[in-house]
Amino acid sequence: MANQTEHKEGTATIKWVYFRHNRLKDGSHPFYIRITKGRKVRYIATGLSLHPDYWNEKKNMFGKNCPQDKKRQLMVSLQKWVERYENAADELATADIAHSSESITIKVAEDRKELRKYQLLSYFNHLIEQYEKTGKVGNRKVYRDVGNNLQRYIGLGKDVPFDAVTVKFCNGWEAQMRSEGLSEITLSVKFRTLRAVVNRAISEGYAKESSYPFARNEAEKRKFFVGKFNTKTSKRAISASDIQKIEAYEPEPYQGQYASLRDNTARLLLAKHLFLFSYYCGGVNFVDMALVKWANIGLDLNGNPRLNYTRQKTGRKFSIPLKTKAMAILDHYRPETETAPSEYIFPVLHTALHKTEMQRHNRCNKILGQVNADLKTIGESLAIATALTSYVARHTFATTLRRSGVEVGIISEALGHQDERTTRIYLADLDPDIIDGVFDKL
Repeated sequence: MANQTEHKEGTATIKWVYFRHNRLKDGSHPFYIRITKGRKVRYIATGLSLHPDYWNEKKNMFGKNCPQDKKRQLMVSLQKWVERYENAADELATADIAHSSESITIKVAEDRKELRKYQLLSYFNHLIEQYEKTGKVGNRKVYRDVGNNLQRYIGLGKDVPFDAVTVKFCNGWEAQMRSEGLSEITLSVKFRTLRAVVNRAISEGYAKESSYPFARNEAEKRKFFVGKFNTKTSKRAISASDIQKIEAYEPEPYQGQYASLRDNTARLLLAKHLFLFSYYCGGVNFVDMALVKWANIGLDLNGNPRLNYTRQKTGRKFSIPLKTKAMAILDHYRPETETAPSEYIFPVLHTALHKTEMQRHNRCNKILGQVNADLKTIGESLAIATALTSYVARHTFATTLRRSGVEVGIISEALGHQDERTTRIYLADLDPDIIDGVFDKL
């Protein structure tokens, strides 16, 4: 049977045919790609075949008794073969290059050679370069870290083709990372990144779908299931009384020799303010707070102050009401940083110093580590059981709303989650007493 798709310029006709004149050792007949150009015909073997019992010779098509899965797989594969040669013919015609069935075949071979230029790690580096050019420094860092980890596993200076990324390969990489003490969440991130790279390589033609090692659901037992990792977070939310402790906290100036050098009062105060501002403003994360400028503060129709910003991770726009406590924090930094609407509110970034995306990214990473260290100091001094980090403020905001009876969907909207399942991870650690209390209301 011939596929009726023809090259749109009419310069060549590309079809697949079932070749009954050839019989293979297993009794099946092969499929060929037939290229017709200027009355000259060329046949290309596809390596695909079908037993004549499943072929309707009179209608020149698949028989009704042909298993649907087999028919579907053959149709998809044959269409890909046709498209491969059609695209080659189209490119030659568009470039106004005189071509024949032979030159189309050569063009396909050259294209396939080009597609095989990337192996796993070289493709990682290719994506990293793309992210760097487009300013996606967060993605660049994640891919670079995963690529470096894979390099250690594969061997320094070595690379592997995509079809070497098998279930055995994944199991070995997992074993190595576990021996290094990596957490379940980190393992999940590493493998989700690898899976994303393999998926993209397949979509761009650098890897084969047939060698895909990852299970798409739990039923695919023989493949590597990325969802097996336990990504349940440890308890991160703190109580209302702990929030009150942080609100009342005032860092004590360092007393002693070299006080001017060792005094970190301003640092501790910044950590406290960033934590509370996040809690007061819908769990806004650290990077978004660092990027907020005075121009992002506006008024609603009633004259009430609001924080208007775009979340860096998703590009989603938010407008958050600024209540009294949040405004008090802004007023603290107003004399220091409100020199122009274009200046950053918090003393993390400076417009004159951090001009590029990379400079801002590196600065935020550095200060985030410093802030989390200072929050740990604050938490220990206040005898708060949960280790404080900037993310605890976000979790606490979500948990406080849930304890107040707010629906998960509304909390998800406030946090900017694209999926309620992510929000439920935040809320998974509600105290059992909270859950038990629901039954008291029945």
